[in-house]
Amino acid sequence: MRRKMKKIAIVLVLLAGAGGFWAWRQMQDGSAEAAVKFDDVILGTIEETVTAQGRIEPKDSLDVGTQVSGQLKKLYVEVGALVSVGDPLAEIDPRIYQSRLAADEASLKVLRAQYGDAKASMVLAEQKHKRNLSLQKSKFVSDAAIEETAAALDKASAGIDSLTAQIEKMQSTLDEDRLNLGYTNISAPRDGVVVDIPVKEGQTLNASQTSPTVLTIADLDTMTVWAQVSEADVMKVSEGMEVSFTTLGDTTQKRKGRVRQVMPTPEIVSEVVLYNVLIDVDNRDRRLMNGMSAQVFFTVAKAANVPLVPVSALGRRMEDEDQPGAEAYVVRVWQGGQAVDRTVLVGLMNRVRAEVKSGLAVGDRVVVGAAKTSNATGAGGPSANVQASNQRPGMMGGLR
Repeated sequence: MRRKMKKIAIVLVLLAGAGGFWAWRQMQDGSAEAAVKFDDVILGTIEETVTAQGRIEPKDSLDVGTQVSGQLKKLYVEVGALVSVGDPLAEIDPRIYQSRLAADEASLKVLRAQYGDAKASMVLAEQKHKRNLSLQKSKFVSDAAIEETAAALDKASAGIDSLTAQIEKMQSTLDEDRLNLGYTNISAPRDGVVVDIPVKEGQTLNASQTSPTVLTIADLDTMTVWAQVSEADVMKVSEGMEVSFTTLGDTTQKRKGRVRQVMPTPEIVSEVVLYNVLIDVDNRDRRLMNGMSAQVFFTVAKAANVPLVPVSALGRRMEDEDQPGAEAYVVRVWQGGQAVDRTVLVGLMNRVRAEVKSGLAVGDRVVVGAAKTSNATGAGGPSANVQASNQRPGMMGGLR
């Protein structure tokens, strides 16, 4: 009986020891896992982008000026008015041009009267000369008389030619002044919206040197974003490239567009070389306004429905294992309660995630850092290994 009790006691001690060892191992595994931060490989879309600042302007705008000088008598529109071709916009005081036109018409009448008188004189001179020629055959007139009537006829003909030229010149002046009188009424040369009126009623406008702008008409249905791209990034931008942008007033809504043109001549701002890139955007909803600021994102490359790994999980670079279009990194994958090094090839990369080309699958748990806890394991534990692996030389050189 005593021997039997002794065996039972030994069994109980062994069971208690096994149970304690198992509990100790569970605590060790739990503390190791708690000392590590994880993230999952997910399925998603990633883009490589170039970012730039820009301003928004109407694609098509037209400065409407005046072709004649004078006082601005009347403005018929205001900023924001919708106008069509031929609509009256403004009027220059027409009185001086009306006076000029009246004077031209009077001068033209005088010249035409003089022309009629000269025409009659030429007919008379022609008749005299013909009569003298007929009398010369009978020797009733001298040669001197013939020469005198011929000279009078030539003079009368020259007078006709001179008056004809003067009438043509005055007619041209009359036509010009009639046009100038018409220019005092300024009408819309195109459909659009009045976006600017830099002058005021009563202001004197001088069109002798340059044509002063009275107002600006723009088509607001299509706007253009003028994005300034640095010389380091402009080679990545091309015509037809997909673009998205946000405005300062609405940073949550991304609008879409495409590159229309990359301007070849740069602007130098504070010794920084910037190239203007033009992006056309549909604005029929009239949400975009002239002069707005824009944050522009040029989509250089895009990969959809691909595995994505956090950038913080990428360890040291393995340049010897790079593949065309893919860079190799060491990633610590959590397997069986411990972190295991694995070489992973990544493609597109942004500041948050990288495209997995090979080495990881959706759902894999990867180590992204050490948890902030006082229960972290010692120098040989997972926490120390993770910290060492997160010291990634050359990591930023791989970001694109």
